[in-house]
Amino acid sequence: MSRLLSLRPADADDLPWIHELRHRVYAEELGQHAPNDEGRLFDGLDGDNVYLVAARGQVRVGFVSVTPPWVGRYGLDKYLTRADLPLLDEADVFEVRLLTVEPDARAGAAAALLMYAALRWIASRGGRRVVAMGRADLVGMYRAAGLRPVGLTVRSGAVEFEVLTGEVAELTRGATGRHAATLIRLASGVDWRLDSSFAPRPDGCEHGGASFTAIGTDFRSLDRRLEVVAADVLDAWFAPAPGARAALTQDAGWVARTSPPTGAEGLLAEIAAARGLPLETLAVGAGSSDLIFRAFGRWLTPASRVLLMDPGYGEYAHVTERVIGCRVDRFRLRREEGWRIDPERLSAVVQAGEYDLVVVVNPNNPTGRHWPAAELRAVIAGAPARTRWWIDEAYLGYVDLAESLAPFAARDPRAVVCTSMSKTYALSGVRAAYLVADPETAAQIRRWTPPWAVGLPAQLAAVAALRDPAYYADRLRHTHGLRRKLASDLAGVDASVLVEESVANFLSLTLPAGGPSAAALVAECRRHDVYLRDLSPLSAAYEGRTVRVAVRDTVENARIVSAYRAALTSLRPAFPARAGSAPAGAGVAR
Repeated sequence: MSRLLSLRPADADDLPWIHELRHRVYAEELGQHAPNDEGRLFDGLDGDNVYLVAARGQVRVGFVSVTPPWVGRYGLDKYLTRADLPLLDEADVFEVRLLTVEPDARAGAAAALLMYAALRWIASRGGRRVVAMGRADLVGMYRAAGLRPVGLTVRSGAVEFEVLTGEVAELTRGATGRHAATLIRLASGVDWRLDSSFAPRPDGCEHGGASFTAIGTDFRSLDRRLEVVAADVLDAWFAPAPGARAALTQDAGWVARTSPPTGAEGLLAEIAAARGLPLETLAVGAGSSDLIFRAFGRWLTPASRVLLMDPGYGEYAHVTERVIGCRVDRFRLRREEGWRIDPERLSAVVQAGEYDLVVVVNPNNPTGRHWPAAELRAVIAGAPARTRWWIDEAYLGYVDLAESLAPFAARDPRAVVCTSMSKTYALSGVRAAYLVADPETAAQIRRWTPPWAVGLPAQLAAVAALRDPAYYADRLRHTHGLRRKLASDLAGVDASVLVEESVANFLSLTLPAGGPSAAALVAECRRHDVYLRDLSPLSAAYEGRTVRVAVRDTVENARIVSAYRAALTSLRPAFPARAGSAPAGAGVAR
């Protein structure tokens, strides 16, 4: 028998053993169910549960079941009403069920590793809370893992269970913090076959940009950039304006060695002129993340209450929940509503919520939908005066700068507009961004800004870029054409996959239910040096099935289509539907 314990998703061959082991343990051993002549136990969730299996070689030793929220029902529904346990109505709650290990393997690590595997699978699908029924006689084991009783017990046959819950982020911190030494020791004996990584990122945030790991973060193999298609980040496919390129290269030695203007005074003046804004309403930073961390770190505390759109840019959840520790609620966007923000529903939530901050990314990343400025202004105007609104307009250039709320933010202390120059100005590498707020708020941000926050290369390139709007207008028009062509080509590969265009420089692919996961598709495309972004960790709304694809140039877009076609061919046995038998709504959605 292999010494390594493999952790993997169950396949069809595992199901008879799972049902037989359930009968042996829950009917014959524990008396939770009456034994039956078939010697197998089934329940109504069998077709919807996700089973994870632990095995040594060909010998299976245990399994655990996960019920995701998109199933619409849980095992606990057999014992409790939603009034008894309201958290079951939340959109990102995953139920862990039926942790079961063969009797001769119970002294080993199988149970702990199955619990950890379930946690990593849930995190990779955007889960934020876990709920479980734990046998009352084993509740200490569940508490040690970080789960906490909610004060409810249920009985099934001869067995009493505690209802337990825990936040995914907190459980992950416990597993990688308090129990880190144990986890590291166990990892050496594990053959990890799940599509989620064994360990989370050190900072707990799922950033994009995995393509740079293929190029090499030590910068020793930069020629690899010519082989890798970086469609997992939303950097522009085009170069900066000629003036910006010249500013960076004409005297590179001087640019590299010279200290920039301390407060980026020239850049601030150029932004004010280009956008028609008062200079005193502006502050700059080394990219939008710099401004987010700086402002939120001053405005918010663990006592603050924040509302985020879901799905939404993951950096905001990372900063508010994990860095600052705020209480964070989510306003759920719905696929069936085209991911639009319903202004009446949002207004009602904000009025009732007593929020310190509401964050709106507009156009939204990752849904790619734009909320009309007039509607957004009206919602802010009707919101409580104590609530500050942070409007992220990183992708607004792809729509119309006339839709910006910057003039509104310059005079209304409730609104702040943040604009990255990375995406539409092709300046991701030099890091430049600005925010617009009423003069008092902007002055406060400038006081919190260290000297030389924006380097000289970024200041020079950003100023030159702002002086060439015609160049960028042409590039953005061309981007829309490339996106439409890419969407059409991808839709032609397999009609069972839904292709949804955005208003910006990306689109999304949603695989059919019951088919391969988004993570599996991403992994297969990487075999062809094509990097896409699995959106699953951002939100349970994606059900582990949606991939974001950045628009690249004509040649790289062709490589994306080719890699995607090859990946689907490789994953084809897992597909429930083929071209010509598309589910309702499949094709290209705009």
